[in-house]
Amino acid sequence: MTIDDDVTVQLKRLRRSRDATLKELINEALRRGLREMSEPPKKRKPFRTETFNPGPPLIDNIDNVAEVLAIIEGDAHKGY
Repeated sequence: MTIDDDVTVQLKRLRRSRDATLKELINEALRRGLREMSEPPKKRKPFRTETFNPGPPLIDNIDNVAEVLAIIEGDAHKGY
């Protein structure tokens, strides 16, 4: 069996932090992984986006950007 480099790094870190043997860590990881893989997939709650009613539009037409800026910012937008 060949263990990928990233997994080896994680195993080494766990060995140091837990003071465990490589055999113990690999067996524990395999048991947990196999148990998780044997379980039926967890049902996820569907994602729902809440709706929001912003009310009627403040500006009827936004085709003319200068007009929209004048309505929102007043004539101050012309100074930029």
